[in-house]
Amino acid sequence: MVIGSDGKKHPTSAGLLMFGNEYDIVREYNAYFLDYQEQYDADTRWTDRIISSSGDWSGNVYDFYFRIYNKLTQDIKVPFKMEGGARVDDTSVHQALREALANCLVNADYYGRQGLVIVKKRDAITMSNPGNFRIEIDAAKSGGVSDPRNSTMLKMFNLIDIGERAGSGIPNIFRVWHTQGWTAPVISENFDPDRIMLSLAFKKSDDKKATIKSDDKKVTIKTARQKNEIITYLTDHVSAKNTDIAELLGVKSTRVKQLLKELLNEGVVVAEGNNKNRVYKLKR
Repeated sequence: MVIGSDGKKHPTSAGLLMFGNEYDIVREYNAYFLDYQEQYDADTRWTDRIISSSGDWSGNVYDFYFRIYNKLTQDIKVPFKMEGGARVDDTSVHQALREALANCLVNADYYGRQGLVIVKKRDAITMSNPGNFRIEIDAAKSGGVSDPRNSTMLKMFNLIDIGERAGSGIPNIFRVWHTQGWTAPVISENFDPDRIMLSLAFKKSDDKKATIKSDDKKVTIKTARQKNEIITYLTDHVSAKNTDIAELLGVKSTRVKQLLKELLNEGVVVAEGNNKNRVYKLKR
Protein backbone atom coordinates (compact mmCIF):
# COMPACT_ATOMS: atom_id res chain seq x y z
CA MET A 1 0.00 0.00 0.00
CA VAL A 2 1.06 3.61 -0.62
CA ILE A 3 -0.25 6.92 0.69
CA GLY A 4 -1.84 8.94 -2.13
CA SER A 5 -2.07 12.71 -2.56
CA ASP A 6 -5.46 12.50 -0.86
CA GLY A 7 -3.81 11.16 2.29
CA LYS A 8 -5.50 7.80 1.93
CA LYS A 9 -3.95 4.35 1.47
CA HIS A 10 -3.98 2.95 -2.07
CA PRO A 11 -2.70 -0.36 -3.48
CA THR A 12 0.52 -0.31 -5.48
CA SER A 13 0.35 -1.21 -9.17
CA ALA A 14 1.71 -4.69 -8.39
CA GLY A 15 -0.76 -5.16 -5.54
CA LEU A 16 -3.66 -4.07 -7.76
CA LEU A 17 -2.69 -6.50 -10.55
CA MET A 18 -2.03 -9.41 -8.21
CA PHE A 19 -4.90 -9.12 -5.75
CA GLY A 20 -7.40 -6.55 -7.04
CA ASN A 21 -10.69 -7.14 -8.83
CA GLU A 22 -10.84 -6.95 -12.61
CA TYR A 23 -13.24 -3.99 -12.64
CA ASP A 24 -10.74 -2.00 -10.52
CA ILE A 25 -7.70 -3.14 -12.51
CA VAL A 26 -9.11 -1.99 -15.87
CA ARG A 27 -9.57 1.54 -14.50
CA GLU A 28 -5.78 1.81 -14.39
CA TYR A 29 -4.91 -0.69 -17.14
CA ASN A 30 -7.54 -0.12 -19.82
CA ALA A 31 -6.27 -2.93 -22.07
CA TYR A 32 -5.93 -5.47 -19.22
CA PHE A 33 -7.19 -8.86 -20.35
CA LEU A 34 -6.20 -12.42 -19.38
CA ASP A 35 -7.32 -15.24 -21.65
CA TYR A 36 -6.83 -19.02 -21.35
CA GLN A 37 -8.12 -21.33 -24.08
CA GLU A 38 -8.13 -25.09 -24.51
CA GLN A 39 -8.33 -25.99 -28.18
CA TYR A 40 -8.75 -29.77 -28.31
CA ASP A 41 -11.39 -30.00 -31.02
CA ALA A 42 -10.65 -28.79 -34.56
CA ASP A 43 -14.37 -28.17 -35.15
CA THR A 44 -14.77 -25.65 -32.30
CA ARG A 45 -12.86 -22.47 -31.43
CA TRP A 46 -12.21 -23.76 -27.89
CA THR A 47 -13.38 -26.55 -25.62
CA ASP A 48 -12.72 -24.59 -22.44
CA ARG A 49 -11.97 -20.92 -21.76
CA ILE A 50 -11.19 -18.71 -18.77
CA ILE A 51 -11.11 -14.93 -19.17
CA SER A 52 -10.49 -12.18 -16.64
CA SER A 53 -13.64 -10.24 -17.58
CA SER A 54 -16.16 -13.07 -17.05
CA GLY A 55 -17.33 -11.62 -13.72
CA ASP A 56 -17.56 -14.97 -11.91
CA TRP A 57 -14.10 -14.72 -10.32
CA SER A 58 -11.69 -11.93 -9.30
CA GLY A 59 -9.91 -11.71 -12.67
CA ASN A 60 -6.58 -10.80 -11.05
CA VAL A 61 -3.13 -12.20 -11.91
CA TYR A 62 -2.70 -14.25 -8.71
CA ASP A 63 -5.96 -16.18 -9.09
CA PHE A 64 -5.38 -16.56 -12.84
CA TYR A 65 -2.01 -18.19 -12.18
CA PHE A 66 -3.42 -20.95 -9.99
CA ARG A 67 -6.50 -21.55 -12.15
CA ILE A 68 -4.37 -21.88 -15.27
CA TYR A 69 -1.48 -23.81 -13.75
CA ASN A 70 -3.84 -26.60 -12.70
CA LYS A 71 -5.24 -26.69 -16.24
CA LEU A 72 -1.78 -26.80 -17.84
CA THR A 73 -0.54 -29.69 -15.69
CA GLN A 74 -3.60 -31.90 -15.43
CA ASP A 75 -2.44 -34.13 -18.32
CA ILE A 76 1.19 -34.52 -17.23
CA LYS A 77 2.11 -38.06 -16.26
CA VAL A 78 3.54 -38.30 -12.75
CA PRO A 79 5.83 -41.29 -12.04
CA PHE A 80 5.31 -43.07 -8.72
CA LYS A 81 7.91 -41.69 -6.32
CA MET A 82 8.00 -41.71 -2.52
CA GLU A 83 9.87 -39.23 -0.34
CA GLY A 84 9.66 -39.23 3.42
CA GLY A 85 6.73 -41.63 3.34
CA ALA A 86 4.66 -39.40 1.05
CA ARG A 87 4.15 -39.55 -2.69
CA VAL A 88 5.84 -36.79 -4.70
CA ASP A 89 3.49 -35.47 -7.40
CA ASP A 90 5.93 -32.94 -8.81
CA THR A 91 8.23 -33.39 -11.81
CA SER A 92 10.76 -31.27 -13.68
CA VAL A 93 8.07 -30.61 -16.31
CA HIS A 94 5.75 -29.23 -13.62
CA GLN A 95 8.56 -26.96 -12.43
CA ALA A 96 9.31 -25.77 -15.97
CA LEU A 97 5.65 -24.92 -16.60
CA ARG A 98 5.52 -22.96 -13.34
CA GLU A 99 8.53 -20.97 -14.50
CA ALA A 100 7.04 -20.39 -17.95
CA LEU A 101 3.68 -19.20 -16.59
CA ALA A 102 5.27 -16.94 -13.97
CA ASN A 103 7.63 -15.45 -16.57
CA CYS A 104 4.70 -14.72 -18.86
CA LEU A 105 2.76 -12.95 -16.12
CA VAL A 106 5.57 -10.87 -14.58
CA ASN A 107 7.01 -9.76 -17.94
CA ALA A 108 3.72 -8.66 -19.51
CA ASP A 109 3.11 -5.00 -20.30
CA TYR A 110 -0.41 -4.64 -18.91
CA TYR A 111 -0.81 -1.30 -20.67
CA GLY A 112 -0.14 -3.09 -23.98
CA ARG A 113 -2.72 -4.14 -26.53
CA GLN A 114 -4.33 -7.56 -27.18
CA GLY A 115 -3.92 -8.88 -23.65
CA LEU A 116 -2.20 -11.98 -22.34
CA VAL A 117 -3.26 -15.18 -24.11
CA ILE A 118 -2.43 -18.79 -23.23
CA VAL A 119 -3.54 -21.58 -25.55
CA LYS A 120 -3.34 -25.26 -24.68
CA LYS A 121 -3.66 -27.89 -27.40
CA ARG A 122 -3.25 -31.63 -27.15
CA ASP A 123 0.43 -31.49 -28.11
CA ALA A 124 1.51 -27.91 -27.38
CA ILE A 125 1.15 -24.84 -25.18
CA THR A 126 1.70 -21.26 -26.29
CA MET A 127 2.01 -18.30 -23.95
CA SER A 128 1.77 -14.83 -25.45
CA ASN A 129 1.95 -11.53 -23.62
CA PRO A 130 2.07 -7.84 -24.61
CA GLY A 131 5.46 -6.14 -24.37
CA ASN A 132 8.93 -6.75 -25.74
CA PHE A 133 12.08 -8.33 -24.36
CA ARG A 134 14.09 -6.09 -22.02
CA ILE A 135 17.23 -8.17 -22.70
CA GLU A 136 18.48 -10.01 -25.78
CA ILE A 137 16.68 -13.31 -26.42
CA ASP A 138 20.02 -15.17 -26.60
CA ALA A 139 20.96 -13.72 -23.19
CA ALA A 140 17.64 -14.90 -21.77
CA LYS A 141 18.28 -18.42 -23.07
CA SER A 142 21.80 -18.46 -21.61
CA GLY A 143 20.63 -17.32 -18.18
CA GLY A 144 22.28 -15.30 -15.44
CA VAL A 145 20.64 -12.05 -16.61
CA SER A 146 17.28 -10.97 -15.21
CA ASP A 147 15.36 -7.77 -15.89
CA PRO A 148 11.66 -8.47 -15.22
CA ARG A 149 9.19 -5.79 -16.28
CA ASN A 150 7.19 -6.19 -13.05
CA SER A 151 9.88 -6.90 -10.42
CA THR A 152 7.54 -6.42 -7.44
CA MET A 153 5.15 -9.02 -8.83
CA LEU A 154 8.11 -11.39 -9.19
CA LYS A 155 9.00 -10.82 -5.53
CA MET A 156 5.43 -11.72 -4.59
CA PHE A 157 5.66 -14.96 -6.55
CA ASN A 158 9.07 -15.64 -4.97
CA LEU A 159 7.45 -15.50 -1.53
CA ILE A 160 5.45 -18.61 -2.45
CA ASP A 161 8.45 -20.30 -4.13
CA ILE A 162 7.37 -19.52 -7.69
CA GLY A 163 9.70 -17.90 -10.21
CA GLU A 164 13.46 -17.42 -10.43
CA ARG A 165 15.29 -14.17 -9.71
CA ALA A 166 18.70 -15.05 -11.21
CA GLY A 167 17.54 -15.41 -14.79
CA SER A 168 17.62 -19.22 -14.66
CA GLY A 169 13.92 -19.79 -15.45
CA ILE A 170 14.16 -19.82 -19.25
CA PRO A 171 17.38 -21.92 -19.39
CA ASN A 172 15.70 -24.43 -17.07
CA ILE A 173 12.69 -24.69 -19.41
CA PHE A 174 14.98 -25.40 -22.37
CA ARG A 175 16.97 -27.94 -20.33
CA VAL A 176 13.85 -29.84 -19.24
CA TRP A 177 12.53 -30.01 -22.80
CA HIS A 178 15.94 -31.24 -23.98
CA THR A 179 15.97 -33.92 -21.28
CA GLN A 180 12.50 -35.09 -22.31
CA GLY A 181 13.65 -35.35 -25.95
CA TRP A 182 10.97 -32.87 -27.04
CA THR A 183 11.26 -30.24 -29.76
CA ALA A 184 13.13 -27.23 -28.37
CA PRO A 185 10.93 -24.37 -27.09
CA VAL A 186 10.58 -21.42 -29.43
CA ILE A 187 10.67 -17.79 -28.26
CA SER A 188 9.48 -15.22 -30.77
CA GLU A 189 9.11 -11.45 -30.60
CA ASN A 190 6.70 -9.38 -32.70
CA PHE A 191 6.40 -5.62 -33.02
CA ASP A 192 3.55 -3.14 -33.51
CA PRO A 193 2.03 -4.24 -31.29
CA ASP A 194 4.93 -5.57 -29.23
CA ARG A 195 4.39 -9.18 -28.17
CA ILE A 196 6.44 -12.08 -26.86
CA MET A 197 5.42 -15.68 -27.49
CA LEU A 198 6.77 -18.88 -25.95
CA SER A 199 5.81 -22.11 -27.75
CA LEU A 200 6.19 -25.41 -25.89
CA ALA A 201 5.60 -28.55 -27.96
CA PHE A 202 5.18 -32.00 -26.41
CA LYS A 203 6.63 -33.72 -29.46
CA LYS A 204 9.77 -35.73 -29.97
CA SER A 205 12.49 -33.72 -31.65
CA ASP A 206 12.37 -33.82 -35.46
CA ASP A 207 16.17 -33.88 -35.50
CA LYS A 208 16.16 -37.08 -33.54
CA LYS A 209 13.55 -38.66 -35.82
CA ALA A 210 15.58 -37.74 -38.89
CA THR A 211 18.72 -39.20 -37.39
CA ILE A 212 16.99 -42.40 -36.32
CA LYS A 213 16.18 -43.08 -39.97
CA SER A 214 19.89 -43.21 -40.81
CA ASP A 215 22.13 -46.29 -40.72
CA ASP A 216 23.63 -45.36 -37.35
CA LYS A 217 20.28 -44.97 -35.58
CA LYS A 218 21.26 -47.33 -32.75
CA VAL A 219 24.32 -45.22 -31.97
CA THR A 220 22.25 -42.03 -32.05
CA ILE A 221 19.60 -43.40 -29.68
CA LYS A 222 22.32 -44.60 -27.29
CA THR A 223 24.07 -41.21 -27.40
CA ALA A 224 20.82 -39.36 -26.67
CA ARG A 225 20.10 -41.68 -23.75
CA GLN A 226 23.59 -41.22 -22.30
CA LYS A 227 23.35 -37.43 -22.63
CA ASN A 228 20.03 -37.45 -20.81
CA GLU A 229 21.55 -39.56 -18.03
CA ILE A 230 24.34 -36.99 -17.65
CA ILE A 231 21.85 -34.11 -17.55
CA THR A 232 19.72 -35.92 -14.97
CA TYR A 233 22.80 -36.63 -12.84
CA LEU A 234 23.93 -32.99 -12.97
CA THR A 235 20.42 -31.86 -12.09
CA ASP A 236 20.69 -33.79 -8.82
CA HIS A 237 24.37 -32.98 -8.16
CA VAL A 238 26.19 -29.65 -8.12
CA SER A 239 29.00 -30.91 -10.35
CA ALA A 240 30.72 -34.06 -11.61
CA LYS A 241 34.13 -35.12 -12.84
CA ASN A 242 34.80 -37.17 -15.94
CA THR A 243 35.40 -40.22 -13.72
CA ASP A 244 32.04 -39.77 -11.96
CA ILE A 245 30.20 -39.80 -15.27
CA ALA A 246 32.25 -42.74 -16.59
CA GLU A 247 31.21 -44.73 -13.51
CA LEU A 248 27.60 -43.64 -13.91
CA LEU A 249 27.40 -44.75 -17.56
CA GLY A 250 29.77 -47.70 -17.29
CA VAL A 251 31.86 -46.45 -20.22
CA LYS A 252 35.48 -45.42 -20.82
CA SER A 253 36.82 -41.93 -20.17
CA THR A 254 37.25 -41.26 -23.90
CA ARG A 255 33.53 -41.86 -24.47
CA VAL A 256 32.65 -39.46 -21.65
CA LYS A 257 34.90 -36.79 -23.18
CA GLN A 258 33.02 -37.05 -26.47
CA LEU A 259 29.61 -36.81 -24.79
CA LEU A 260 30.67 -33.83 -22.67
CA LYS A 261 32.16 -32.12 -25.71
CA GLU A 262 28.81 -32.37 -27.49
CA LEU A 263 26.92 -31.07 -24.44
CA LEU A 264 29.39 -28.18 -24.17
CA ASN A 265 28.87 -27.30 -27.85
CA GLU A 266 25.09 -27.48 -27.36
CA GLY A 267 25.35 -25.03 -24.46
CA VAL A 268 23.86 -27.49 -21.96
CA VAL A 269 26.88 -27.82 -19.63
CA VAL A 270 29.90 -25.72 -18.68
CA ALA A 271 33.38 -26.81 -17.60
CA GLU A 272 35.28 -25.36 -14.65
CA GLY A 273 38.92 -25.96 -13.72
CA ASN A 274 41.79 -27.54 -15.63
CA ASN A 275 42.96 -31.07 -16.28
CA LYS A 276 42.47 -33.35 -13.24
CA ASN A 277 40.48 -30.74 -11.32
CA ARG A 278 38.02 -30.07 -14.12
CA VAL A 279 34.36 -30.47 -13.22
CA TYR A 280 31.18 -30.12 -15.26
CA LYS A 281 27.97 -28.34 -14.31
CA LEU A 282 24.65 -27.58 -15.95
CA LYS A 283 24.70 -24.15 -17.56
CA ARG A 284 22.65 -21.69 -15.49
